[in-house]
Amino acid sequence: MTGLSISGLTKSFNEQPVLRGLDLDVPSGQLVAILGASGSGKTTLLRLLCGFERADAGSIVLDGRMVACAERHLPPERRRIGYVAQEGALFPHLSVADNVLFGLPRRQRRDHDRAVALLRGVGLPASYAARGPHQLSGGEQQRVALARALAPAPSLVLLDEPFSALDAALRAETRQAVAAALSAAGATSLLVTHDQAEALSMGHQVAVLRGGRLVQVATPQTLYRRPIDADLARFVGDAIILPGRASNGTVACALGTLTLADDMPTGDVDVLVRPEQVRLDPTAALRVRVSDVTYYGHDASIRLELPVSSLPAPSLPAVDLPTADLLALSARVHGHAAPKPGEETGLLVDGPVVAWPLKINTASASD
Repeated sequence: MTGLSISGLTKSFNEQPVLRGLDLDVPSGQLVAILGASGSGKTTLLRLLCGFERADAGSIVLDGRMVACAERHLPPERRRIGYVAQEGALFPHLSVADNVLFGLPRRQRRDHDRAVALLRGVGLPASYAARGPHQLSGGEQQRVALARALAPAPSLVLLDEPFSALDAALRAETRQAVAAALSAAGATSLLVTHDQAEALSMGHQVAVLRGGRLVQVATPQTLYRRPIDADLARFVGDAIILPGRASNGTVACALGTLTLADDMPTGDVDVLVRPEQVRLDPTAALRVRVSDVTYYGHDASIRLELPVSSLPAPSLPAVDLPTADLLALSARVHGHAAPKPGEETGLLVDGPVVAWPLKINTASASD
């Protein structure tokens, strides 16, 4: 069953298109992450879903109810949508329990047992019910905000960049708690974010919004491993994009002859290699120099230099190779195995790679 169905949603401001015929189905009980850069239309989509703006065209159906179309526009209070803002937005003068129950009918706002049950549902103990918001950490405040959003049993829960104000460690912990609470509640949810890690780790599916259009909707694994174009590959993670020539399930490029994933184009192509596919092996024939190491503890990002003079030019497409003497690449390795700047080593590529028809004059290595 579809919890949320959006069809042909279109919105312009001052004749400037913001959303362009957007289509999206969110199955009941699932979380879909809307991933997009600033200006891609994320905020406008939220406002249309909440009913704060009218769409120019298209429709929105929630739990089988038409809430927006050319003939109908339900006001926000009748849409049964729960909303979790960036910083929780708890009422400072109310207790945690009163915050959780605030959106319920007045006669239900004294139900302490219900407040406790909702708090436990988001991983907080019953003792927190009597506290004030100022006595909670940022992550705990976000959990209370989620409990408040879930209290009226909404048709849809919207999460608007809900972890952006938290530090890195607390962000990861809170993400896990919120995802578990939404799953346990069977809530249909839409997470709006510009954080790739957040979208990939939380969404059952990820929908990438670019220029007012959804350019790809897929599982996190598919989106990361098989993005539809090079721009999307760069947006959802570090990417090495190189020119190559594909045939018979392999592609020849600056990093050697690599195995292609299934259903890839042939001929001149752009090749995607993720940094974690780059393996440093002192015995490998392709030689590179370590130019820089950024250490993160659990892993490290390695900058590599590959001499252009060593590239197998005759096997490459008829495009301009980098004019510099060195081709810059990147790799990710375990922190304990990080080499030192200045070292020379060998390079191999693990696993199949993906490719797209070559765009002339855009071939480059980047991350």
